Amino acid sequence: MIRTELIAPISRLLAKHAEEQPSKLAFSDDSTQVTYAELARLTTNLAGQLQALGVQTGESVGLFLPNGVNWVIACLAIVRAGAVCVPISYDATQPEIAYRLEDAKVKVLIASAYQAQVLESLISIKTSVERVIQTDRQSALLEGATHYPHIDKISLDYESLINAQPGQAARDSDDIDRVSFIIYTSGTTGRAKGVLLTQRGMLWVTAACWAPIAGLGPQDAVLSPLPLFHSYALNLSVLSIVAAGASEHILKRFSTAEVLRLLQTGRYTVLPGVPTMFHYLLEAVREQPDVKFPNLRLCISAGAIMPGPINQEFENRFGVKLLDGYGITETSTMVTMNWQQGGRVMGSCGLPVPGLTVRLINPADGHDVPFGQEGELIVRGPNVMLGYHNKPAETAVALKAGWYYTGDLAKCDASGFLTITGRLKELVIRGGQNIAPAEVEEAVCSHETVLDCAVVGAPHEYLGEVPVVFVVARPGMQVEPQAVIEHCRERLSAYKVPAAVHLVTEIPRTGSGKIIRFKLKETLNVV
Repeated sequence: MIRTELIAPISRLLAKHAEEQPSKLAFSDDSTQVTYAELARLTTNLAGQLQALGVQTGESVGLFLPNGVNWVIACLAIVRAGAVCVPISYDATQPEIAYRLEDAKVKVLIASAYQAQVLESLISIKTSVERVIQTDRQSALLEGATHYPHIDKISLDYESLINAQPGQAARDSDDIDRVSFIIYTSGTTGRAKGVLLTQRGMLWVTAACWAPIAGLGPQDAVLSPLPLFHSYALNLSVLSIVAAGASEHILKRFSTAEVLRLLQTGRYTVLPGVPTMFHYLLEAVREQPDVKFPNLRLCISAGAIMPGPINQEFENRFGVKLLDGYGITETSTMVTMNWQQGGRVMGSCGLPVPGLTVRLINPADGHDVPFGQEGELIVRGPNVMLGYHNKPAETAVALKAGWYYTGDLAKCDASGFLTITGRLKELVIRGGQNIAPAEVEEAVCSHETVLDCAVVGAPHEYLGEVPVVFVVARPGMQVEPQAVIEHCRERLSAYKVPAAVHLVTEIPRTGSGKIIRFKLKETLNVV
């Protein structure tokens, strides 16, 4: 059942495919493509170059690039150098980037030259970054890119590095149990937490889920619109493609029109996404009954809860199975998954992945709850994180005796199908993106007219939920909702910006000062 041969060092998997299918397309984007032989060579070169720059085993290398082939090459090279890959959202704001660089003590940053202005302001302040490797430097210069003294002083050209043989071979350690990735995810405290993940944990998901359940293999051509810095995409759209020897075309970002166009060419067999994407695809073809997806055999959804009616309607309309699953960064992604064979419960996130143990417990006493009763989902298995980077207290709360306490609430039927019903955590999940209310509240409260605020998730037809903020004005001042939203846009990623600002006279709190969020959510129906 579990394809254990797929759990191996990245270097070994690359070498295998480079020898057995050297000319096969590995990854492509709108402007670049690499075969498996080229992928092995380029990652060997870049890994050696990173080592020549002084990157030691276990040191962090940041990855601040848009979706594309270069992202994949850089990620794999970092791992092959024995370093820790720290992906950063390409849409992240300067404060978000700065926090990750400092928290992970990033020594070398691989970034696009089109972000030079942001990088200059980051490097000009005291950070741990000693070198910046810039992609797209020649094209940016041709377009009249500005020179910046701090970046110019420490930057190197990515293209030159990957195409030149280094003076030393890639380390290519066989130790797949060390930390290879720090993936930052929002937590209930509002401060991003770096999740420590290993090659073994990530590839175990490939071996136990994507290969046996989704049938991912060398015959597949995947079309991926997922943002690669997320654990879901890193796992499925990068590492699993390499492990399985499949091919993949990477979109810079999701576009309904572009996904529809590409799927109609018949070149692609698998489409991973989040529920919002599949909803948009459905809406786009309601007036186009002739749209078909030849050769598409499977769609995969994760990142947020897939409504049963949308799942069923998508399958009926396109004649393609859409398998929903539940995953979280702390478990290297997948915990449960629906199978292609056998029955399914629409609206359920499926059965536990083979080899993984799950329990539903009463949060009050830790005892298992009966079938059909809601309980907190806890998980144990080879894919569970090693902990949170630099956060021992948070790690101790989340990991107990080998079990990861997800904070999510679920029910299990007598057949073992799990359905996520809510969460103990207060995260707002907008189209698969986690948003910590406290992080948004910090930004809102920094506005000069705001005395107090609270963020909750409001239901949304396509995105599942979106953040909205309740605001109390400072005495004698007036809050302008649009000004608050613009204020947030300067400090937060776009998906974290509140969709609405509601003015209230007070924020309901407990005696200890905690926000009573459910009372605010109840008012959304009447606001």
